[in-house]
Amino acid sequence: MSDGASEGTGDDSDPDSDATATAADDLDPLIADLLDGKHRALARTITKIENRSPGYRDLVSQLHAHTGEADVVGITGSPGAGKSTLVDKLAKTFRDDGLTVGVIAIDPASPFTGGAVLGDRIRMASNVGDMDVFFRSMSARGTLGGLSTATTDAVKALDAFGKDKIIIETVGAGQNEVDIVRTADTVAVLVPPGSGDDVQMLKAGILEIADLFVVNKADLDGADRTVRELREMLELRDGEVQTGGHHGFEEMTVDVGDDGSAPADSDGVSDESTDGAAREAVEPWDPPIVETVANKGEGVDDFVAALDDHRRYLVESGRIESKARTRYAEEIRTLLREDARELLANEIEARGGLDERVEAVFRRETDPYTVAEEILEPLVDCAADRRN
Repeated sequence: MSDGASEGTGDDSDPDSDATATAADDLDPLIADLLDGKHRALARTITKIENRSPGYRDLVSQLHAHTGEADVVGITGSPGAGKSTLVDKLAKTFRDDGLTVGVIAIDPASPFTGGAVLGDRIRMASNVGDMDVFFRSMSARGTLGGLSTATTDAVKALDAFGKDKIIIETVGAGQNEVDIVRTADTVAVLVPPGSGDDVQMLKAGILEIADLFVVNKADLDGADRTVRELREMLELRDGEVQTGGHHGFEEMTVDVGDDGSAPADSDGVSDESTDGAAREAVEPWDPPIVETVANKGEGVDDFVAALDDHRRYLVESGRIESKARTRYAEEIRTLLREDARELLANEIEARGGLDERVEAVFRRETDPYTVAEEILEPLVDCAADRRN
């Protein structure tokens, strides 16, 4: 990125350089420093994002044009599976390969401050002092899936900063750990050995989001049984999840028309590519099962190789693009829900709150549906006027 305008004058000026300089001048100084590789600016940006400080949306908007290069890996699984230890060893392996790493560890939210309860713990012992490993602990903010909108925005900051690999370690809240699939390119699910209940739990939701499974602490009794149960589950699934879902290439992707709209009957998604041509069917990804002993560093190389294989599959199949489109569609929907909720709250407050209406409902003078319609009526009318 150019740091200033072109020095040329008259016909010798470079329009592209001028445009680049103008874009640079329009950047927030904090974002300019971030893009210039300054770690303090990265830390400050993520803090503003997590705290939802005034102006954070403008910061994220300026980051977006500089994203799309990082490989985002999600690590999830039940508590006690050894996620933090494996993330530590994974980051070290990436660094040994000359790659820069960003880590976002999602912790439970404090019921008092909303911050990360375990945010101050030391979790990256193998990478202490390495400036090319950026670690940040963030709060789940009460979301069931363990991820908040702030996490997605923080990933953008790390991506724009130039991190090659971004690792997201989730809370580990069981079957609710599904939001990670909307943020990560590859999702690894950790399962501790001898945990029959955990394997059964996977059937309730996490099985569908896993791009690969990791049986960590594989030196403990029960590891072989856990691997066998996982393989049996995957074999049973093979006949059931061949189209759609997380692994088949036929996963629905955003289909945007010439006018920027999506087909009305698809809720903004389509099983065709954006150029209208039907996708060619390819073999769905078959999630491998990797055994590791993270605290000893055993099996980590195999884990990295499996991650590389999945990344290669995404790129060669073109599915990396369909995942990105799906991710952006979901992000837009999430932001619309958040903004609509805030708009509605402001409208209710402007109309004196709900207390009188609640009393009227309590006295059977009206009903909740009628109250909702009355509050939404001006918003509906405004939206209709704008469409017309």
